[in-house]
Amino acid sequence: MVPDVEREARHKMEAAVEALRSELAAIRTGRASPALLEHIHVDYYGTPTALQQLAGVSVPEPNQLLIRPWDRASLKAIEHAILTSDLGLTPNNDGQVIRLVIPPLTEERRRELSRVIAKRVEEGRVAVRNVRRDALKDLKDLENEKLLTEDEHEDAKERLQKLTDEYIKRIEEVGALKQQEIMQG
Repeated sequence: MVPDVEREARHKMEAAVEALRSELAAIRTGRASPALLEHIHVDYYGTPTALQQLAGVSVPEPNQLLIRPWDRASLKAIEHAILTSDLGLTPNNDGQVIRLVIPPLTEERRRELSRVIAKRVEEGRVAVRNVRRDALKDLKDLENEKLLTEDEHEDAKERLQKLTDEYIKRIEEVGALKQQEIMQG
Protein backbone atom coordinates (compact mmCIF):
# COMPACT_ATOMS: atom_id res chain seq x y z
CA MET A 1 0.00 0.00 0.00
CA VAL A 2 2.69 2.49 1.01
CA PRO A 3 4.87 1.62 -2.02
CA ASP A 4 1.85 2.33 -4.25
CA VAL A 5 1.38 5.77 -2.69
CA GLU A 6 5.10 6.50 -3.05
CA ARG A 7 5.21 5.24 -6.65
CA GLU A 8 2.23 7.37 -7.62
CA ALA A 9 3.74 10.44 -5.91
CA ARG A 10 7.07 9.89 -7.71
CA HIS A 11 5.26 9.52 -11.05
CA LYS A 12 3.28 12.75 -10.54
CA MET A 13 6.35 14.68 -9.37
CA GLU A 14 8.28 13.47 -12.43
CA ALA A 15 5.37 14.70 -14.59
CA ALA A 16 5.62 18.14 -12.92
CA VAL A 17 9.35 18.34 -13.78
CA GLU A 18 8.68 17.31 -17.40
CA ALA A 19 5.83 19.83 -17.72
CA LEU A 20 8.19 22.57 -16.52
CA ARG A 21 10.89 21.47 -18.98
CA SER A 22 8.37 21.57 -21.81
CA GLU A 23 7.08 25.03 -20.84
CA LEU A 24 10.58 26.46 -20.50
CA ALA A 25 11.68 24.99 -23.85
CA ALA A 26 9.12 27.23 -25.54
CA ILE A 27 10.64 30.38 -24.04
CA ARG A 28 12.78 32.16 -26.61
CA THR A 29 16.40 32.66 -25.62
CA GLY A 30 17.92 34.42 -28.62
CA ARG A 31 19.23 31.09 -29.87
CA ALA A 32 17.32 29.13 -32.46
CA SER A 33 15.82 25.87 -31.27
CA PRO A 34 13.12 23.72 -32.91
CA ALA A 35 11.56 23.47 -29.42
CA LEU A 36 10.35 27.07 -29.90
CA LEU A 37 7.81 25.77 -32.41
CA GLU A 38 6.55 22.75 -30.45
CA HIS A 39 3.43 24.55 -29.26
CA ILE A 40 2.51 25.99 -32.68
CA HIS A 41 -0.59 24.48 -34.25
CA VAL A 42 -1.47 25.20 -37.86
CA ASP A 43 -5.01 25.30 -39.23
CA TYR A 44 -4.44 22.67 -41.93
CA TYR A 45 -7.59 22.11 -43.98
CA GLY A 46 -9.72 23.02 -40.96
CA THR A 47 -7.84 20.80 -38.52
CA PRO A 48 -5.42 22.19 -35.90
CA THR A 49 -2.22 20.25 -36.62
CA ALA A 50 1.14 20.39 -34.87
CA LEU A 51 3.73 22.21 -36.99
CA GLN A 52 6.16 19.26 -36.67
CA GLN A 53 3.62 17.07 -38.49
CA LEU A 54 3.50 19.46 -41.45
CA ALA A 55 7.15 20.42 -41.87
CA GLY A 56 10.74 19.66 -41.07
CA VAL A 57 12.43 22.23 -38.82
CA SER A 58 16.19 22.71 -38.92
CA VAL A 59 18.72 25.17 -37.50
CA PRO A 60 21.00 26.32 -40.35
CA GLU A 61 22.52 29.11 -38.20
CA PRO A 62 22.54 29.74 -34.43
CA ASN A 63 19.93 32.50 -34.78
CA GLN A 64 17.77 31.03 -37.54
CA LEU A 65 15.15 28.33 -37.98
CA LEU A 66 14.31 26.85 -41.36
CA ILE A 67 10.85 25.38 -41.81
CA ARG A 68 10.49 23.11 -44.85
CA PRO A 69 6.84 22.03 -45.30
CA TRP A 70 6.11 18.55 -46.68
CA ASP A 71 3.22 20.12 -48.63
CA ARG A 72 3.95 23.54 -50.17
CA ALA A 73 0.24 24.36 -50.06
CA SER A 74 0.58 24.62 -46.27
CA LEU A 75 3.18 27.44 -46.43
CA LYS A 76 0.62 30.24 -45.99
CA ALA A 77 -1.13 28.44 -43.12
CA ILE A 78 2.20 27.84 -41.34
CA GLU A 79 3.20 31.46 -41.84
CA HIS A 80 -0.15 32.63 -40.44
CA ALA A 81 0.16 30.33 -37.39
CA ILE A 82 3.61 31.74 -36.59
CA LEU A 83 2.44 35.34 -37.00
CA THR A 84 -0.55 34.82 -34.68
CA SER A 85 1.49 32.92 -32.07
CA ASP A 86 2.98 34.59 -29.00
CA LEU A 87 6.54 34.11 -30.29
CA GLY A 88 6.80 37.65 -31.63
CA LEU A 89 8.69 36.49 -34.72
CA THR A 90 8.13 37.48 -38.35
CA PRO A 91 8.45 34.61 -40.82
CA ASN A 92 10.18 35.12 -44.19
CA ASN A 93 8.40 33.02 -46.83
CA ASP A 94 10.24 32.53 -50.14
CA GLY A 95 7.64 30.20 -51.66
CA GLN A 96 9.69 27.09 -50.81
CA VAL A 97 10.61 27.41 -47.13
CA ILE A 98 10.01 29.73 -44.21
CA ARG A 99 12.94 31.31 -42.40
CA LEU A 100 12.61 32.58 -38.86
CA VAL A 101 15.38 34.90 -37.72
CA ILE A 102 15.66 34.99 -33.94
CA PRO A 103 16.74 38.50 -32.91
CA PRO A 104 19.11 38.91 -29.96
CA LEU A 105 17.36 39.58 -26.66
CA THR A 106 17.40 43.07 -25.17
CA GLU A 107 18.35 43.44 -21.51
CA GLU A 108 14.77 44.42 -20.67
CA ARG A 109 13.40 41.31 -22.44
CA ARG A 110 15.93 39.13 -20.59
CA ARG A 111 14.68 40.47 -17.24
CA GLU A 112 11.08 39.94 -18.31
CA LEU A 113 11.80 36.35 -19.38
CA SER A 114 13.69 35.80 -16.15
CA ARG A 115 10.55 36.75 -14.19
CA VAL A 116 8.45 34.40 -16.35
CA ILE A 117 10.90 31.56 -15.66
CA ALA A 118 10.84 32.27 -11.91
CA LYS A 119 7.04 32.18 -11.98
CA ARG A 120 7.00 28.85 -13.86
CA VAL A 121 9.55 27.37 -11.44
CA GLU A 122 7.39 28.42 -8.48
CA GLU A 123 4.35 26.81 -10.17
CA GLY A 124 6.44 23.62 -10.51
CA ARG A 125 7.34 23.72 -6.81
CA VAL A 126 3.67 24.18 -5.92
CA ALA A 127 2.72 21.22 -8.14
CA VAL A 128 5.26 19.00 -6.34
CA ARG A 129 4.03 20.18 -2.93
CA ASN A 130 0.44 19.45 -3.97
CA VAL A 131 1.46 15.90 -4.87
CA ARG A 132 3.08 15.59 -1.43
CA ARG A 133 -0.08 16.91 0.25
CA ASP A 134 -2.24 14.37 -1.58
CA ALA A 135 0.14 11.52 -0.76
CA LEU A 136 0.21 12.54 2.93
CA LYS A 137 -3.59 12.48 2.94
CA ASP A 138 -3.54 8.97 1.43
CA LEU A 139 -1.06 7.82 4.09
CA LYS A 140 -3.20 9.33 6.86
CA ASP A 141 -6.26 7.52 5.46
CA LEU A 142 -4.32 4.24 5.50
CA GLU A 143 -3.32 4.87 9.13
CA ASN A 144 -6.92 5.72 10.10
CA GLU A 145 -8.10 2.48 8.47
CA LYS A 146 -5.53 0.65 10.63
CA LEU A 147 -3.65 -0.53 7.53
CA LEU A 148 -0.53 1.31 8.74
CA THR A 149 1.02 1.59 12.17
CA GLU A 150 2.00 5.00 13.49
CA ASP A 151 5.70 4.14 13.01
CA GLU A 152 5.14 3.02 9.40
CA HIS A 153 3.22 6.24 8.79
CA GLU A 154 6.10 8.34 10.16
CA ASP A 155 8.67 6.42 8.08
CA ALA A 156 6.57 6.88 4.95
CA LYS A 157 6.20 10.61 5.70
CA GLU A 158 9.99 10.95 5.99
CA ARG A 159 10.55 9.15 2.67
CA LEU A 160 7.89 11.30 1.04
CA GLN A 161 9.59 14.46 2.31
CA LYS A 162 12.94 13.29 0.92
CA LEU A 163 11.25 12.60 -2.42
CA THR A 164 9.64 16.05 -2.37
CA ASP A 165 12.99 17.71 -1.59
CA GLU A 166 14.64 15.77 -4.44
CA TYR A 167 12.03 16.88 -7.00
CA ILE A 168 11.98 20.49 -5.83
CA LYS A 169 15.77 20.51 -6.25
CA ARG A 170 15.37 19.11 -9.79
CA ILE A 171 12.80 21.78 -10.63
CA GLU A 172 15.13 24.50 -9.37
CA GLU A 173 17.99 23.04 -11.45
CA VAL A 174 15.83 23.10 -14.60
CA GLY A 175 14.90 26.73 -13.86
CA ALA A 176 18.50 27.74 -13.14
CA LEU A 177 19.65 26.21 -16.42
CA LYS A 178 17.06 28.19 -18.36
CA GLN A 179 17.89 31.39 -16.44
CA GLN A 180 21.54 30.91 -17.38
CA GLU A 181 20.58 30.31 -21.03
CA ILE A 182 18.50 33.53 -21.05
CA MET A 183 21.24 35.64 -19.52
CA GLN A 184 23.90 34.34 -21.93
CA GLY A 185 21.55 34.62 -24.92
